[in-house]
Amino acid sequence: MAAATADVPENAPEHCPGTQSETAGKESACQGCPNQSICASGAPRAPDPAVEEIKQRMSTVKHKILVLSGKGGVGKSTFTSHLAHGIAHDDTKQVAVLDIDICGPSIPRVMGLEGEQVHQSGSGWSPVFVEDNLGVMSVGFLLGSPDDAVIWRGPKKNGLIKQFLRDVDWGDVDYLVVDTPPGTSDEHLSIVQYLSAAGLDGAVLITTPQEVSLQDVRKEINFCRKVKLPVIGVVENMSGFVCPKCKTESQIFPPTTGGAEKMAKDMEIPFLGKLPLDPRIGKCCDEGKSFLSEVPDSPAAQAYKQIIEKIQNYCESTEMET
Repeated sequence: MAAATADVPENAPEHCPGTQSETAGKESACQGCPNQSICASGAPRAPDPAVEEIKQRMSTVKHKILVLSGKGGVGKSTFTSHLAHGIAHDDTKQVAVLDIDICGPSIPRVMGLEGEQVHQSGSGWSPVFVEDNLGVMSVGFLLGSPDDAVIWRGPKKNGLIKQFLRDVDWGDVDYLVVDTPPGTSDEHLSIVQYLSAAGLDGAVLITTPQEVSLQDVRKEINFCRKVKLPVIGVVENMSGFVCPKCKTESQIFPPTTGGAEKMAKDMEIPFLGKLPLDPRIGKCCDEGKSFLSEVPDSPAAQAYKQIIEKIQNYCESTEMET
């Protein structure tokens, strides 16, 4: 399915961490490998040639945005899909979505592409298109069934991410939105490593109001700082619920420590806004439809549009500076 990674030798043990890894030569899988002493010595290693190849491939993509969350279930894939739909509402913008949540790809379902397959052309893999100006790539397109489990270790995940960036014919794209899995693990390190040279605009962090979610987002912010990834801002999802009948607002997830807005202020990062709960968002995702098109006048749709505008303004102002 995926090509071997450039930093894992062809004759390497099954669970080789890769020559670029900090644990190279030190893992249990390294025992008996003829290269163990070289890897463990810490000698300078050649840079991964894929970085330059990806830089060349990504030269036709203007803006690259990562969507991150410290915790699962906070609506990251939902936000990714609607960020892409919102930007693509402008027919002059070409938008692409890359789903690197390899073990739990949700993007094919929420964007109405479940059951689609990737096609190979002379210039590489072709994205699957929702609209003429909105293309998608996901490991979900490579599985026989949506119920198939992807049980991979780091090097194989790294290889597929590399292949998505290097071998997909993205074409001329204004915005590439990358949906990531929760946490700060292999997939995050790989995507930052490979896209840094190609020019990453930054990351949008998704959280819910309660402290258990904010705690993990703080870790995500510190991850961004350590890898020098700019933070475009944080979005508080599932922020309050307005009853469609009586119009009474309720806090389903009470912000016991002040919510995302206070956290953003404390950590000195931009706060992009709040997205209220609306059952119709989940329904649209299950049906593979855009909530922004289905219920454009709802409070949640208006909140989405304001946040999307802030993200675009950030990216375009960064472009002007460079």
